[in-house]
Amino acid sequence: MLTISEIAMALFLIADLALAGASRLKYAISLVAVQGWIVGTLPVFLWDWQSGGCPGARIWIIALVNSLVKGAALPMLLNYAVRKARTRRELEPIVSFQISRIVVFLMAVGGFAVGRLLHIHETTASELAVPVAFTTMGTGCLLICARKKAITQVLGFLVLENGISLFGAGILLEYGLVVELGILLDVFALVFILGIAIFQINRTFASTDTDRLNRLGDTHLMHPHHKHDHVHD
Repeated sequence: MLTISEIAMALFLIADLALAGASRLKYAISLVAVQGWIVGTLPVFLWDWQSGGCPGARIWIIALVNSLVKGAALPMLLNYAVRKARTRRELEPIVSFQISRIVVFLMAVGGFAVGRLLHIHETTASELAVPVAFTTMGTGCLLICARKKAITQVLGFLVLENGISLFGAGILLEYGLVVELGILLDVFALVFILGIAIFQINRTFASTDTDRLNRLGDTHLMHPHHKHDHVHD
């Protein structure tokens, strides 16, 4: 019989695969929000209720804060950024959506293989925590490197942080939460700053495609040389 934690881990993997093939930004934000709610409430689900009794107030408070920030506050901020930027889809990814799904699937297979090699099942709250965490962190890195839209890259940072939080919750249930809460605050500040940057990019260049910014930099570097040649002529 499947436990709640195993169902949560399965949902995490499904969300990773869905994110790899998601072109609509609001859909991708919803998937990240689902992961945020799961990773926020996971410490309660992974708690040893039989031998440990009811979790303490600190566990409940941290789980509530994580859930609200990861599952509600950050997705609301990103949805607001999408509306302001008037960007709905990731149309031209650097790595295609089909190949991205295959890469995430291979990362999942590799994550389970690495999880077996580490032999840390005795110290984990769930045997699926380590492979799913590795897969989620890899998915976040893929979104950061293989997508052009700034908003999608911000989602990659959040997915990467979800993987780190999942690893902390699975390995060090109580003390890992304190560490991950500190990381969460850093990521919240990062997303806030990137949100401001997205607004400014869209206001100035009418686009949030970071590939266009790269071409703009190349053009800017070439422009002085053309002027110099024109003077010599």
